[in-house]
Amino acid sequence: MLSKLVNSLTASNDDGLAKTFSRLGWTGFWVQVVMGSFTVILMVYFFIFANSPTGPRAGLPLVEYMALVNIGVLIFTTFWFHRYTRLAVQIADPQLRPSHESLSKTVWLGLIATSIGLVFSILVIFIESAHLLFYFLATPQGGIPVIQTPVAGSISFISAVDMLSLMSLILTLAAEIIAMILGLWLLFRTAQPAAATVQTAE
Repeated sequence: MLSKLVNSLTASNDDGLAKTFSRLGWTGFWVQVVMGSFTVILMVYFFIFANSPTGPRAGLPLVEYMALVNIGVLIFTTFWFHRYTRLAVQIADPQLRPSHESLSKTVWLGLIATSIGLVFSILVIFIESAHLLFYFLATPQGGIPVIQTPVAGSISFISAVDMLSLMSLILTLAAEIIAMILGLWLLFRTAQPAAATVQTAE
């Protein structure tokens, strides 16, 4: 019974693989386009107000640079999922069909890029959350709006714009998690024909 289940999972043809690349490629592409669009809009809004003299507290420059790199990685993985849809067309054509090794390398490269994006997202969220936490701990704990007026006279405060920054980072993290899941599923489906070939040879 178990062997039949394993055989049914490993028995996949190139047409099914092409459909999988097309379906998961378009799914990952549009998920990242939608979430990435919201992320870019929120980040642009945050940077405008964070750098304003009358805006909220200034963010850490390192966080801003890491967030920009993270958005760049998200843009790359979005186009990479669009590449999967082009590969689906090639897989369906026997004359243009790439080897399974080439497909595996392509999927692995997408997974590596997605992993880098996940690491950056987690680091940026951790740093930004810790910054906000320390900022709150440094203020009087009385439930009063967090507004500080240092001796120099510059006013620093926390507003909804800071929450927009965290929201954009969470959206980016969610898009990268979905991309990672889809990429792992593509890697699994790509490895099935090779496994079936090895079993046939034995």
